[in-house]
Amino acid sequence: MPSKPSGSADTIQAIAGRIAVAEALERDGSAIDKVLLAKKDSGKALRVIADSARKLGIPVQYVPETKLSGLSGGANHQGIVALISPVAFVDVDTMLSNIGSDLDSVRKIKPLVVILDRIEDPQNYGAIVRSVVGCGAAGVIVPSKQMAPVNAHAIKASAGAILRIPMSRVSNLTTTIEMLKERGYWIVGADGDGKTTFQEMDWDRPLALVIGNEHAGLSAAVKSVCDYTVSIPLSGDIESLNASVAAGILLFAARGDKKEASSA
Repeated sequence: MPSKPSGSADTIQAIAGRIAVAEALERDGSAIDKVLLAKKDSGKALRVIADSARKLGIPVQYVPETKLSGLSGGANHQGIVALISPVAFVDVDTMLSNIGSDLDSVRKIKPLVVILDRIEDPQNYGAIVRSVVGCGAAGVIVPSKQMAPVNAHAIKASAGAILRIPMSRVSNLTTTIEMLKERGYWIVGADGDGKTTFQEMDWDRPLALVIGNEHAGLSAAVKSVCDYTVSIPLSGDIESLNASVAAGILLFAARGDKKEASSA
């Protein structure tokens, strides 16, 4: 099993300066949550560092220089600051190999992994991962862009669970989903208009459950590669559920099906 990630919700840890950030990227890019660059500085040295970050799937964002000054505590940031993630993201291939080394083992174990498609609210992020850990899922996969940060709000909402489960950050979710299919996983997307209700779904198989954006749901590209889209029937005037609530319902439905099957 992967080693337990460590981190603290109390402070934002940052690395400031061109040489320091470049060395951090070269040494262990998985520890970096994002790289921030000064809007007004587009020099070649910074562009090279930014390109290195992007190649590692690390988000790059341009911000006012005042924000960099605040994050660096007044130190000479040279137009660049890297924020350290409390989560040690692991390579997706490594994570999946640790869960099930080959097709036969995946079919036998019937693992459940969760893919988060552009969750924007850190509290939703944390609440979902709390349910993920609570139901015994094996890992979480998130995109490197358009994803909430693992900050104090996310950690608190997860009750610390976000620090206790293998997590992987990828640059392309659809490519990763195709990898999961090759490894024997069925892809199930949570969708209000899903053709299968969660009660009808046969959860007793290796699964990757995809939870979409709070407002837009699954992206069109991700939805197109799902094997199933699953809905939660609602009554009254309620049109949809909060993403974390929907995730909890679907996660424990999947776990319940697997438990019944294993005890039969």
